[in-house]
Amino acid sequence: MRHVSGDPLPVEFAEALAAASDRLAPLCRKVVFFNQIGSTNDVALALAASRDAAGTVVIADEQTAGRGRRGHRWHSPPGSGLYVSVVLPPSRKQTGDARAASLVTLAAGVALAEAVEAMTALRADIKWPNDLQVCRRKLCGILAESAAGDSGNVVLGYGVNVSARVWPPDADYRATSIESELGRPVDRAALCAETIAAVARRHQDLSNGRFDAILDAWRSRSPSSRHARVEWDTPAGRQSGVTDGIDNHGALLVRVGDRVERVVGGTLTWLER
Repeated sequence: MRHVSGDPLPVEFAEALAAASDRLAPLCRKVVFFNQIGSTNDVALALAASRDAAGTVVIADEQTAGRGRRGHRWHSPPGSGLYVSVVLPPSRKQTGDARAASLVTLAAGVALAEAVEAMTALRADIKWPNDLQVCRRKLCGILAESAAGDSGNVVLGYGVNVSARVWPPDADYRATSIESELGRPVDRAALCAETIAAVARRHQDLSNGRFDAILDAWRSRSPSSRHARVEWDTPAGRQSGVTDGIDNHGALLVRVGDRVERVVGGTLTWLER
């Protein structure tokens, strides 16, 4: 595995990870921490091409070039969020390799929502495919990327807004944080350990082919996956319709007139109900 030198892991993070160690496997085989980095996903991707990088976790106190889906910037000021990337090993399942790969981001959304609720009692909804929201304001974003080469590893990056420090002026209307919603401080290190443990647990579901458990949990947290109006671009032009759930591979189903379209990617615009 390529060697990457980080900064010393803060004591509070080391203690929180140690306290949760029995729930973290197969993750946290190696933890790399940075006081400041461009993107944790970029570092993790550089490592993930090697098979023995599986289980590595990259954590940053600040990102200067954090990113989300479709190249969107993820604002990552110091000390105010969780900026984590995990090198997930290939899912070793009895059946359904392709299906497991298609459900990685949905499983991560469920895991992070469960972790936030377990730590803080704050319940977040999931907006397809991978955003956590509270009252339609974004709390967490997720980005999964496949490693180069034949390692089979996947890098799962996530950013969770813990406090609302130094957000861009236009962020308030579309973003929120755990502390803003609760009106009290949250132990960021303990929350970090809880999110990694939850990701490990739901990744084990993928590995064991427990796809229905993931899908059922996701559906229970996604009210907008039904009866919400959406628009998206297709080669035939702009389409619009009403969401009608997700299928067993995690694709969004949209009812357009008397037919149902399957949306798997691209830019989706959510319209006010």
